[in-house]
Amino acid sequence: MRSIARPQAPQSWDAGAAAQDLAVRYGDLAAPDLLRHMIEREFPGRIAVVSSFGAESAVILTLVAAVDPATPVIFLDTGKHFSATLTYRDILMDRLKLTDVRSIEPDPLQLAEHDPVGGPEDELWQRDSGFCCHLRKVLPLERALEGFPAWITGRKRFHGGERSALTTVEAVDGRVKINPLARWTPVEVAAAFRAHRLPPHPLVDEGYPSIGCAPCTRPVAIGEAVRAGRWVGLEKTECGIH
Repeated sequence: MRSIARPQAPQSWDAGAAAQDLAVRYGDLAAPDLLRHMIEREFPGRIAVVSSFGAESAVILTLVAAVDPATPVIFLDTGKHFSATLTYRDILMDRLKLTDVRSIEPDPLQLAEHDPVGGPEDELWQRDSGFCCHLRKVLPLERALEGFPAWITGRKRFHGGERSALTTVEAVDGRVKINPLARWTPVEVAAAFRAHRLPPHPLVDEGYPSIGCAPCTRPVAIGEAVRAGRWVGLEKTECGIH
């Protein structure tokens, strides 16, 4: 993969030590309680949620909104999303009264250089999917997280792969990462959708249990892993932001 300089998180504090301390004090709490402590007590005004507004995103966003609907929500608008995802984003913003959703786009100068509109017939995602994710997700997220020592994800162990050993609190790239739903099961996710009467992503009923950019996501067959439809035929299982 080609390289573009990646901004680094501020190193004025020890994120690893902070994560260890937080894990001891809060790591075993239920998701709502963990989120309340992180948003209100440990990182007031200094923590954000990163959401794809994908198949299960409504759950973590609902729990965050219950604590503070003004918590910043970062959505990486790659320019390659399904139109249904953009519609779903707007539906959840309105439904949950989220007041600070930030749609972050890739740097236009970098896109013009590496993946120009009207460029080669084989777009960047076809030639180098890793670099495409780096350009459209990793670098924009680093910019968006500037000033935030901590962020929240909706990842879960049952997604498999690198997520199988996920902890509720970890340190990554100089920041604390909170994964409140790490231990949740598919049954619990489905129960949360019912309990909160959450609208499903429009593509879920079409066989998409995990939804990323349109060119690199396909429906999965019965019995396949949740994320089997992501980057089919490639060794990669993550976009690089985790």
